[in-house]
Amino acid sequence: MTESVSTLFDTGIERYKAGEGPETLLPVFKEICDRSPKTGAAWTCLSWLYLLDNQPDRAYKAAQKAVKLNPQDAQARINLATAMLETKQSGVRQHIDLVRQMLFLDTELRPDIEESLQDGFNRKPDWDSLNRVKTWLFDA
Repeated sequence: MTESVSTLFDTGIERYKAGEGPETLLPVFKEICDRSPKTGAAWTCLSWLYLLDNQPDRAYKAAQKAVKLNPQDAQARINLATAMLETKQSGVRQHIDLVRQMLFLDTELRPDIEESLQDGFNRKPDWDSLNRVKTWLFDA
């Protein structure tokens, strides 16, 4: 019997938090997105994993879907902005500005975003694009 999408998602998140990397988790989140294509959180996770796995074109496409499904998801917009930087696309500022507005309006969001960024640097220490996004969000 196959696992429910919800169980698969929760298990995937726990495995990620336990330190598992994109090489084993990408297939899990691809399956979740295939089985439940309107789940924005799954697309956000998939885009993040693609970014960690140095696949910015795929990350961009997944992040676009995540933002389309949930325009108020700050992490999805951060992933999209990061993928746009890595694929040398224009239009990054609008996503950064929206995330900055979200952080201003919802102060409880900031620790989650900071934790996510730190996780990115822990897994990919010299991540220039993510460092630029962090600077624009918190040092501007």
